[in-house]
Amino acid sequence: MSSSAQKHDVFQAIADPTRREVLKLLAEKELPISEITSHFSISRTAIAKHLQVLSEAELVSGRKVGREKIYRLHPEPLTELKRWLAFYEKFWENKLSILKHIVENPEDQRLQVIKSEETDKK
Repeated sequence: MSSSAQKHDVFQAIADPTRREVLKLLAEKELPISEITSHFSISRTAIAKHLQVLSEAELVSGRKVGREKIYRLHPEPLTELKRWLAFYEKFWENKLSILKHIVENPEDQRLQVIKSEETDKK
């Protein structure tokens, strides 16, 4: 399925916690829909709809084996998500660096100014 024909993209597909959990299950091994459904308190029909969204985003595929449909993970589209998140890591790392500095240097005068400004606001 070409990206222009996709109904759902990776971001839409992983927006739902149930779909994220389905991806986790399929990361371990291929599973039939009956086994996937057994991990949730929702109906098989609801799981089938979640699998359809994941399929449209090309994150999973299903193949018929007898009467059962077996699903498998295709993690490659998640690289788009990884690239998008990588841009924001610099902000997280900066915050962690600041926190590390605060913890390791509680006597830093610059931090005292920040703390007193916050106290004044209260």
